[in-house]
Amino acid sequence: MSRTVIRGGLVITAADEVEADVLIEGEKVVALLAPGSDAAEACQAGADRIIDAAGKYVIPGGVDAHTHMELPFGGTFASDTFETGTIAAAWGGTTTIVDFAVQSRGATLREGLDAWLAKAEGNCAVDYGFHMILSEVTDGSLKEMNLLVDEGVTSFKLFMAYPGVFYSDDGQILRAMQQAAGNGGTIMMHAENGIAIDVLVEQALAAGRTDPRYHGEVRHVLLEAEATHRAVQLARVAGSPPLYVVHVSAGEAVAELARARDAGLPVFGETCPQYLFLSTDNLAEPGFEGAKYVCSTPLRPREQQAALWRGLRTDDLQVVSTDHCPFCFAGQKELGRGDFSKIPNGLPGVENRMDLLHQAVVDGHIPRRRWIDIACAAPARMFGLYGRKGTIAPGADADVVVYDPAARQTLSADTHHMNVDYSAYEGREITGRVETVLSRGQVILDQRRFTGRPGHGRFLPRGTCQYLS
Repeated sequence: MSRTVIRGGLVITAADEVEADVLIEGEKVVALLAPGSDAAEACQAGADRIIDAAGKYVIPGGVDAHTHMELPFGGTFASDTFETGTIAAAWGGTTTIVDFAVQSRGATLREGLDAWLAKAEGNCAVDYGFHMILSEVTDGSLKEMNLLVDEGVTSFKLFMAYPGVFYSDDGQILRAMQQAAGNGGTIMMHAENGIAIDVLVEQALAAGRTDPRYHGEVRHVLLEAEATHRAVQLARVAGSPPLYVVHVSAGEAVAELARARDAGLPVFGETCPQYLFLSTDNLAEPGFEGAKYVCSTPLRPREQQAALWRGLRTDDLQVVSTDHCPFCFAGQKELGRGDFSKIPNGLPGVENRMDLLHQAVVDGHIPRRRWIDIACAAPARMFGLYGRKGTIAPGADADVVVYDPAARQTLSADTHHMNVDYSAYEGREITGRVETVLSRGQVILDQRRFTGRPGHGRFLPRGTCQYLS
């Protein structure tokens, strides 16, 4: 069994910051040792590899609990495969993704899960799990939910948006929530009133408002808040299974989550870097450039960002994931020229999340340990992976990042590794950069040189939400 020592760095977890040497044997963290102690010196003497982290942070590998590799959407597919997307994740210090298997209409959950397992198997450079998208709530799919929980697929996504594609009505949502209340599963909710949005889309197009910026206007902030409120009340009626509202973009929705949490309900919220760093100014960029920033929920006015940062500081929002769903500008986003409703919804970001959140530390929005909490520990805890993922502690998987907090970089499509022809953060200068990455004890990024391989990543059966255990 190989032995690796990471020495001289500041180890930062969600719980603590300590100067320590990290001892890794095989795939696991074995100990944190006081630098210069007899134990630390003895371990270094017998190490197969010593990684010098002097002046650097040593942090857990990131856990991105919301990605969409190879997702079919709007007549095309997300441009990152499981291979390209997980390699990009590794470059950005993320060592675990939880993607989404999709139940096709007329098919079973098992068929959908098996199809996505086949897409990922042998292709992932980092470890991965799956949530399950319920496209149809039927007696059969409800029963299958129990079987999937037993197999470690413990979270189920439903949509209040996209009528005719993924949409579920309130009765279907209630039934799925009731099932989750019985089997311990977590309900993930895309909370937007899709029926009302479709009315506004039709009216906008009829009035000749076809540019990308109207995507944000028709998906009104109040329709996100209303759907969030409705999801909370349906969960209460169903017996309060864990409810996780994805890609929260505005203060009105955060307020609904805060009210639910103040009432003691197991309600949780996620936001994404695009809502923290981008805005409707991007959607309104001249020409068709705004199409690059079309996602749902949409980007909001810049004034909304303060409420999101506050929610992250007060724990009314627990997680920052990416909702990574890239479509190239050429040939994919361009499908919506002349009709914003045909622009594929999604942004690239799996490579940028850890760095952008470190910039938030530099800017004073969050402290260092909160950075690690919202990017590593909380998503692992939310989706039944904590203890194995999301921390640096004896017994945890040796998913470890050596991070240079002083390095300067400029984000650009010219230098990123995502399989997409633009960067949502083109030209943004940030402080901090991933230097070396270990996945289960194996160095997959060595001093900014990729040394990993597709197929290293393993499927992760997950437990249920650890916030309730």
